[in-house]
Amino acid sequence: MSDAFRTFWRRLFGGSRVDQQVGELSQQLAQARGTGFDFSNFAKTIGYAPRDWHLFIESLLHRSYLPYVSTGWQSNERLEFLGDAVLNFAVAEYLFKMYPEMEEGDLTKLRSRLVNRRILAQRARDINISSFLLLSSSAAQSIEGGSESILSDAFEAVVGAIYMDGGMKAAKKFVHMALLSNKAVMASVVMDDNYKSALLEYTQGRGMAIPRYVTVREEGPDHDRRFTVEVLLGSERYGVGSGKSKKEAEQAAASQALERIQQKPFVTH
Repeated sequence: MSDAFRTFWRRLFGGSRVDQQVGELSQQLAQARGTGFDFSNFAKTIGYAPRDWHLFIESLLHRSYLPYVSTGWQSNERLEFLGDAVLNFAVAEYLFKMYPEMEEGDLTKLRSRLVNRRILAQRARDINISSFLLLSSSAAQSIEGGSESILSDAFEAVVGAIYMDGGMKAAKKFVHMALLSNKAVMASVVMDDNYKSALLEYTQGRGMAIPRYVTVREEGPDHDRRFTVEVLLGSERYGVGSGKSKKEAEQAAASQALERIQQKPFVTH
């Protein structure tokens, strides 16, 4: 960790226990998210160089972690509130320009699908915002269990932080990079959120293997079951999803597969 970041964490946690606090934070996030924590990579992750790092720490600071930081900090909820409004405007403007013949009702539906919790949570995972979150171990476990609200709220909070730090132009650039430029996401919302049908249509149109869904895990009591499903193309796993039903899990897996398939060539087997 650089001297600048060490000084910053000293201000964040207060006192002389910065090395211990940073070590505990890195260990906690490594256990909770499966990766280490390197805050110096955050600017690269979001494609923006912050000027006021205080805003961006708060955009990552879940309320469950407030007991572990020094007084004077607040959770990301206020930035999430602001980011939600900025995100809706940025998406609405994009759709208005992209689809000049589309009626108001259809534009509203598309915007709602693009900014829904599931898509924002998945994008937060995909661009690696999830690795930088400051949250308690129980909150991290809820993410592991499939909870989407913490991740989607963090995505919106980051939008809010960028808007406050760099203005609407910077915020719209991030929204385009993180959400609107993703072909799989855009295709899926236009196809009415039927990710399984969209994936099947996409693969058949390109001579690929038919998607195959495999239930890999069932957890929880009968009244609160949770399913985890993988989708395979040929012998390779292209997506994994979880949900309260197999259908919901399959849709989540298909959504992830649609996104991945845009990023790597498919090899027939």
